[in-house]
Amino acid sequence: MGPPVTELTDRARDIFRAVVDGYLTSGVPVGSKTIALATGLNLSPASIRHVMGQLESLGLLASPHTSAGRVPTERGLRLFVDGMMQATEPSADERAQIEAELGRNAGRGGPVEAALAATTAALSGLSACAGLVLVPKRELTLRSIGFVPLSPVQALAVLVAEDGTVENRVLDLPPGLTGSALVEAGNYMSATLGGLTLGEARARIERELADGRAALDGAARTLVERGLAVWSEDGDRRPVLIVRGQGRLIDAAAAADLDRVRDLLDDLDGKQEIASLLDSASAGDATRIFIGAENKLFALSGSSVIARPFRGPGGQVVGVVGVIGPTRLNYARVVPMVDFTAATLARLMG
Repeated sequence: MGPPVTELTDRARDIFRAVVDGYLTSGVPVGSKTIALATGLNLSPASIRHVMGQLESLGLLASPHTSAGRVPTERGLRLFVDGMMQATEPSADERAQIEAELGRNAGRGGPVEAALAATTAALSGLSACAGLVLVPKRELTLRSIGFVPLSPVQALAVLVAEDGTVENRVLDLPPGLTGSALVEAGNYMSATLGGLTLGEARARIERELADGRAALDGAARTLVERGLAVWSEDGDRRPVLIVRGQGRLIDAAAAADLDRVRDLLDDLDGKQEIASLLDSASAGDATRIFIGAENKLFALSGSSVIARPFRGPGGQVVGVVGVIGPTRLNYARVVPMVDFTAATLARLMG
C-alpha cells in the first residue's frame, strides 16, 4: 500500500495530481516541462523532477523506459481515486441519452434484458469503455400465454409475465392444426399456469397431461407440450452477463499496446470470471473500483472495472452495472456515470 494522501506535502500532491490528470487525458507519460508550462505551480522543471522522483520512490509513479516522463502506477491510481478524485456529474445530454435508451426499450414491452442491453450500450458509448450488466437468472411468474397464427405451419407464442415483461417465440405447428385449437391451448395454459413460474408450470402440465386431467383435444395437447418446451428451454438459457461495446476498447492509445488489448478481450470472453467479479460488487450500496492487478483476473491486461449494484422492488439487489476499460480511464467522469446508470436501472426494475 502507498502512503495516505494526507502524508504527502502540498507540493507533492499538486505534482502527483498533475501527472495523473495529464496521463488520464493523454495516455502518454507526463514530463516535468509539461507540468511546469501547464500548471500554476510556479516551479522549475528541475524542482518538479525532484518531487516526481520522490513520488516514484513511494511507488506512486513509474518512469517508462522509452520516456523521461512519468505515469501513475496502479497503486498511485488507487490513491488518486480514493483520496483526490473530484467527480464530474454527467451532463444533461448524457443523462438524457441513458434515460432515452431505457425508456425506448422498456416501453416496447419486450424482455427486460433488451432494455438492460440498450442502456448498457449507451453507457459504453458515453464512457468509451465496454459496458457490463449482470442480472441473476430469473424465474418469470406467468400471467398469460397465447398463440398467434403466422402461417399454416407456424405460430407466435406470446408469454406475458406478472412484471409486465412480454416475450415472443416462433413455434412450429402440428400439421392440420386449426385456429380454434390455438385459442383452446392458449386459454387452457393461461387459466392453468397463471401465477406459476416456468418450472412450476412445466411440472403441473406434465402431471395433468400424464393423468389425463387436461381437457384438451389431441392437437391442442400437442401445442401445449411444444409451447411449454420452448419457454422452459429459454428459461434455462437466460443470460447472466451482458457485454456491450468491446470495440471501444481498441482506441488510438491502445494501438501501441495490442497485447494488452488482446488480453482484455480474452478476459471479456471469460464471462463466468467477469460475472463472479461483478457479483462481488453486489454487496452493499457503494460503487466498487477494481484497478489492474488488484484483481488477479486483470493481472495481464491491466484493466479497471467500475461497478455498482442496482436494486428492485423491496430494496433487493437485482443486478450490477458497470464498465471495463484500461486503467487509463477518466475515473472522475465515469464513476458518476455508472452511478447514474445504476439509479436509472433501479427505476426500471422497481
